[in-house]
Amino acid sequence: MAKFNPLQYLKDVRQETAKVTWPSRRETMITTIMVLVMVTISSIFFLGVDAVIKYLVDGVLLRVI
Repeated sequence: MAKFNPLQYLKDVRQETAKVTWPSRRETMITTIMVLVMVTISSIFFLGVDAVIKYLVDGVLLRVI
């Protein structure tokens, strides 16, 4: 089993971090706006689906009772 060397580990972490391509401020803003738009669209969609299912379940339950 290999011995754990904390100094080598930190050196490796620093090298890998240097390879990361960080997004620009513009890319971050565009991505954030797209996420907010998709969340809004998904929320409206599921609100509609929930309303339809509630209507169908209420219709079935009221006819049975």
